[in-house]
Amino acid sequence: MQVPTRILGRFLLGLFLLGSGPAARSQTSPAAAPKVIRSAQSGSWSDRETWDGGRVPGDGDRVLILEGHQILYQSQSEEVIRAICISGELRFSAKCNSVLNVGLIRIEEGNVYSEEGFDCLHVTEHSGGTSHASDAHHHSHSAKGHSVRPALIVGTRQNPIPSEFSAKIRLHFVAGMDRETCPAIVCCGGRMDIHGAPMEHTWVKLTRTADAGANRLFLDRRVEDWRVGDRVLITGSGRQEFSAGRAAAHVNELPASEVNTIQRLSAYGSRKIFGSPQLLELSDPIHRSHTGGEEFSVEVANLSRNVVIESANPDGPRGHTMYHRSSTGSISYAELRHLGKRGVLGKYPIHFHLVGDTMRGSSIVGVSVWDSHNRWVTIHGTQYIVVRDCIGYQSIGHGFFLEDGTEVYNVLDRNLAVQAMIGEPLPKQALPFDLNDGAGFWWANSLNSFTRNVAVECDQHGFRFEAEKTPQFDPVLSIRQPDGSQSPQDIRTLPFVCFADNESHCQRRFGFNLGGIRGMTHATLRDPKLRSGYFPLSIGGSVGGVGPDKQHPFQARNMKIWDTHWALHSGIPTLSVDGLNIFDCNYGIWRSIIDLHQYDNLRFRKIHAHAIFFPTGGHGPDIHLQDDGQPSYPATDPQDDLPPITIVTQAHVTPAGRIQIRGLAVDNETVRCVHVNDQVIPIERPGCSRWSIELPMPLDTISAFSEDSGGNVEQTPHSIKRPWH
Repeated sequence: MQVPTRILGRFLLGLFLLGSGPAARSQTSPAAAPKVIRSAQSGSWSDRETWDGGRVPGDGDRVLILEGHQILYQSQSEEVIRAICISGELRFSAKCNSVLNVGLIRIEEGNVYSEEGFDCLHVTEHSGGTSHASDAHHHSHSAKGHSVRPALIVGTRQNPIPSEFSAKIRLHFVAGMDRETCPAIVCCGGRMDIHGAPMEHTWVKLTRTADAGANRLFLDRRVEDWRVGDRVLITGSGRQEFSAGRAAAHVNELPASEVNTIQRLSAYGSRKIFGSPQLLELSDPIHRSHTGGEEFSVEVANLSRNVVIESANPDGPRGHTMYHRSSTGSISYAELRHLGKRGVLGKYPIHFHLVGDTMRGSSIVGVSVWDSHNRWVTIHGTQYIVVRDCIGYQSIGHGFFLEDGTEVYNVLDRNLAVQAMIGEPLPKQALPFDLNDGAGFWWANSLNSFTRNVAVECDQHGFRFEAEKTPQFDPVLSIRQPDGSQSPQDIRTLPFVCFADNESHCQRRFGFNLGGIRGMTHATLRDPKLRSGYFPLSIGGSVGGVGPDKQHPFQARNMKIWDTHWALHSGIPTLSVDGLNIFDCNYGIWRSIIDLHQYDNLRFRKIHAHAIFFPTGGHGPDIHLQDDGQPSYPATDPQDDLPPITIVTQAHVTPAGRIQIRGLAVDNETVRCVHVNDQVIPIERPGCSRWSIELPMPLDTISAFSEDSGGNVEQTPHSIKRPWH
């Protein structure tokens, strides 16, 4: 058999790297270079016959799983494997508990062992500004005709690790590795699927206020898949008052949110009144009171999962995970804890790195990410990713983060962001104006969908849109268009795909800051040069009054903001708000640009300073007199000419031999229907809608697109081909 030149070259390069690395150079002979243990055949990890040389990998070993070999992991070994490079498949058993201790897992074709090549600090120029481009190392992706990708599989969406078993990957820093890139799990064009036991609800609301000292919580939903011993997060009410003399350095120094453990679960109440809720008893009394009721209620979130990825030593170099371009796979109902490298660009608990639209349909669902030193979920230079029902708790810097302003058509639905804390700008970050000052949700390009998300007790912002023109940054970037082409656009002028039913509470600063100026940070409090009177207007952060035209305004529906200092602040000159419920805040609408603002269905209650406050706000409306002498105000004139977006999230063969297809359709107006091959699925709902359909076999290609009530038809269907996972 003739070996392709590419694979042979990379194999020889790998041998050269192994023979010329620091460990090898310290030896007197190249023969002393560390040996790589290679798979000999498919089989069990713990079976000697699986490995070339007949030795099962152990402490400190370098491992390479060759193409075509499928290795089943069923071990609970405490030995730390240095690195596993997967060109075949490593699959965790779904029939037993398993624990893998490892320094690096790298998923890439080519049969090459490498501990390098996934640093994302390489920067190039493109038309419209600076952005991160290809890695310094060229990844070989599986778009070359291979029918089977290299894969790490810890459960699948159809067959997750069942609740009676657990799977855990513990990431260790191993001496001799690069501290900025390891430990890690990195998918370089392969497949990475990580799926724990599904939960119907990852977080719910309180139905009654829980007073300090109580150990019972009354929930608004049944949580039958929660377990005794699970860690639960009770989010805060009773914000820290914001003043130079009283505010702590971080919200977690005087936290209103707290974590406890489930001791007992039982049902209570009436289905008719409460929808069959649940009584949860805690192992310890709570320290703070937490508001509950029909209209304003805190959240109770389950942080525990039966599939775990963690840093083995949170006080040492922490781990991270990363998907590269042309990879595939998703993560659901997993717990990622003690991850993220503080102060290091690109090393986050979950990171889609410059993927473009090559992973359309991949999703992060029901995931718990907590105690992160560098964000929770980062979407960078990537489109059409779904992040849904996730919990982020305690992050240094922004939490759910869209990184460089080129991200469009992503869907963030019903996620909970708690305690995103002030960090520092990261070295060589894409956007120089971003202070990384602690936003639950942060983005620089609004052409995405944000629905049913909640932000709680973050240092600076619950929700933050920030896109500032600076001497170092031109906001005109190359942006993906509805027809799939690229075109330069000022990202400040792009409206939401959909922004609806979002909530922010227990914020000592901003609930929603849509393109406005920054609030006072601790750096500005310490440095009088950055202050202008009480409020540091000089530190920027604003879109500068630049926004979309009146036919395409920012549209926000049903915002709920309570227990917050500044509820809504906007630098966007073109904004339409329908449904704004503000309660127990110091300010309602604060210092906003209001050239073309329109507000409907407003409720202001228990406002301590001013419900609407514009002393140094925007330009104000340009008032003209009509023929009858009455004032005329300019108004937005929304036109529905943007098509919906469609994402196929699952396609698998059912036991009956049909293909089950699931997905999302999103539009700010009403999605009329979804077309899947030659079938039509009626939707008739605005916002983010789930859909599903079964089609008969055989089927080689699935193509799905949506149309809305305005007659706009999606121009770039989501098309996928076999194999169906």
